Formats: sequence, C-alpha cells, structure tokens
Amino acid sequence: MQSPLPDEDRKATGDALQGALVELLDISLIAKQAHWNIVGPRFRSIHLQLDEVVSTARSYADTVAERAAAIGVSPDGRARTVAETSGLSGMGDGWVKDTDAVAVLVEALGGAIRRMRERIDMTDKSDLVTQDVFISLTSQLEKHYWMFQAEQQ
Repeated sequence: MQSPLPDEDRKATGDALQGALVELLDISLIAKQAHWNIVGPRFRSIHLQLDEVVSTARSYADTVAERAAAIGVSPDGRARTVAETSGLSGMGDGWVKDTDAVAVLVEALGGAIRRMRERIDMTDKSDLVTQDVFISLTSQLEKHYWMFQAEQQ
C-alpha cells in the first residue's frame, strides 16, 4: 500500500501508532477484568468508571489502527501481540478489592500517558495528523487518570 508519508516518517509514525494500539487494547482488557471482578464498598461507582475507560480505549484503538492503515502500516491488534509487547502490568486473577483496582488503573494509565506524551513529541516531526490523534487521546487518558487518582484520596 502506498503511503502519503515518506518512508522514514511512515516507519516512525507507524511504530508510534502500533505502540499506542497495543497499550489501548491492553488498557481496555485491564479495565474490563477489573470491571468483572471488583468488590468492595465503592463497587458501583468504580464499576461504572471502568466502563468509561474501556469505551475510550476501544474507541481510540480503532482510530489509531485506522490511522496506521491510512498511512500504509498494517496494525497488529492480535492478542498474542498485545501480550508480548504491552508494557502494562495488568490485573491479577480472581476478585479484586476496589482500592486495588483503582491502584492498578492509576499505574496503567500513568504509564500509558507518559508514553503517549513521548509519541506526541516524536510525531511532531514525522506526522502532525497522527500527533493530533495522540494529543486528543492523551487528554482523555489524563481525565481518567485524574478521576482514578481522586479515588485514592
């Protein structure tokens, strides 16, 4: 597939998009696992908050994957790829206390935000359209991060 970007920019941007895709898919899985297994006095509010994270992650995963395809990079969202390449620590098995679920989400979102900000900086040179996607995405992740951090107070 022909790309609208020069090869070097397509490679750099494609790598950034692939990393973002993997993290978004993993965040959606982490949040769903917590959603299904959360227990504790704040069950309902956190249960609903987790669905908001899943919705954001899934929506932006689609946007990121389609952006990769648009620049001629084949997105890889296979479970195996996510498991092998995600830098997120994820959820343990079994029931998870509400406070522990919040801590896991704060850690996962914080790490993803740091890497998204690196991608924003990197795509400043390679592709401003992708950079715009990352800026919008990071804004949403930071909102979720803030809300989960407030749960820890």
